[in-house]
Amino acid sequence: MTSVQVDKHHDGNEAAGGTPEEGYERGLGSRQVQMIAIGGAIGVGLFMGAGANIAKAGPSIILMYALAGVVIFFIMRALGELLLYRPVSGSFAEYAREFLGPFFGFVTGWTYWLMWVVTGMAELTAAAIYVHFWFPEIPQWVSALVFLVVLFGVNLISVKIFGEVEFWFSMVKVTAIIGMIVIGLGVLTLGFSDAGDTAAASNLWAHDGIFPNGIGSSLMTLQGVMFAYLAVELVGVTAGESENPEKTLPKAINTLPWRIIVFYVGALLVILSVVKWTEFSAGQSPFVHAFEKIGIPLAAGIVNFVVLTAALSSCNSGMYSTGRMLRDLAANSEAPKAFGKLNARRTPAIGIAVSVALMGIGVILNYVVPEKAFGYVVSVATAAGIWTWMMILVSHIRYRRAVDAGRLPASSFPAPGGAKFSWVALIFLVFVTGMIAYDKDARVSLIVAAVWAVGLAIGWAILKSRNPQIADRTPQYESVSK
Repeated sequence: MTSVQVDKHHDGNEAAGGTPEEGYERGLGSRQVQMIAIGGAIGVGLFMGAGANIAKAGPSIILMYALAGVVIFFIMRALGELLLYRPVSGSFAEYAREFLGPFFGFVTGWTYWLMWVVTGMAELTAAAIYVHFWFPEIPQWVSALVFLVVLFGVNLISVKIFGEVEFWFSMVKVTAIIGMIVIGLGVLTLGFSDAGDTAAASNLWAHDGIFPNGIGSSLMTLQGVMFAYLAVELVGVTAGESENPEKTLPKAINTLPWRIIVFYVGALLVILSVVKWTEFSAGQSPFVHAFEKIGIPLAAGIVNFVVLTAALSSCNSGMYSTGRMLRDLAANSEAPKAFGKLNARRTPAIGIAVSVALMGIGVILNYVVPEKAFGYVVSVATAAGIWTWMMILVSHIRYRRAVDAGRLPASSFPAPGGAKFSWVALIFLVFVTGMIAYDKDARVSLIVAAVWAVGLAIGWAILKSRNPQIADRTPQYESVSK
């Protein structure tokens, strides 16, 4: 069984001269991987997108984040089992390629790349909006362009620099959210500040109940809620550059429930207790608004700095991910060979550069439609992220089937319940896709997805015509069953 896996893996990567992770510097230490995992759970989807979600769902948004968080944990445990079975950079595409076939690896790799390109656009948009808090005279597109160039430089230097920058970005976010929760609890219990007279836990149900706009409106926020969780799977991309993946990856994944409880459920419980939900609106960070309401000097500016950091952190991670995914595709002859090359600092510079250039479209959107730019890219990124999560789950289901039949070795980090929870998460993602199709504003993402699918089908047809052997590779799931 093992020999089949190894032979297939090497055969599929001859275009890039070996396995996708070969040549990378294993420069991400335990503390950096842990903080990257934590940072992946705290992004612009929480700091920026939560405002619109609160306005639609009221206090029930807390339940939506909790529900989605449970499903995300199922997805991450499925991914964790696969990662410890075979830790590789570009893991999602590799597992889809292994258990579903080369076409699915091709589609998953390019779709995950697209997700991070458009997520980068969203983060640049959010960062530009946050700059407006201090400098309203600066056009959004100018701020977005400056951030794009600076983060591009960070990603070109080395993976250690990327890891260190991401560590401190995440440290700022974690420290700030814990501080926000502590201050909010102080307002609730001690009654100090301008919000002290109206702050109370009863704000969670006193204004038309927990579901003020109905359960249907709450469920419609799930697509925005799921966007907030994009990037939790980033630890899978770091597998090929982690110093000790067998130790760091399980720890990073197992702490996910606590991160969700504290940073999402806990933070929103406090905020919506301090300020009633009717005061929040789309386009404004609920964290900034809450501290403006509390009236603490400089607090709103500090929080704005934190959410700016969160946006830049996610964009930084996006640049990292896109370069690695393009290299994995190149290693399997599914992208131009140039993307498989590393520079002198062992980073996939060409892939990062191309991705950053396309993220520049976000700068153009901020120039043309600054008021709609964030909403457009969020819906597209969510659709791409859902596909990626689905491929992780289906790959995990097939892997467990092979393990149970004795055709593949068991992972050292098995998901609880085997494949059962992967099926639950898969059904949930299908439901969220239905919500996206029902929402006239978000439906554009499925239109973009359809166009993207046509483009991928054409690209695959061209690949097969030039290299017929690429489509003849037997999926690992099938080869081990023979």
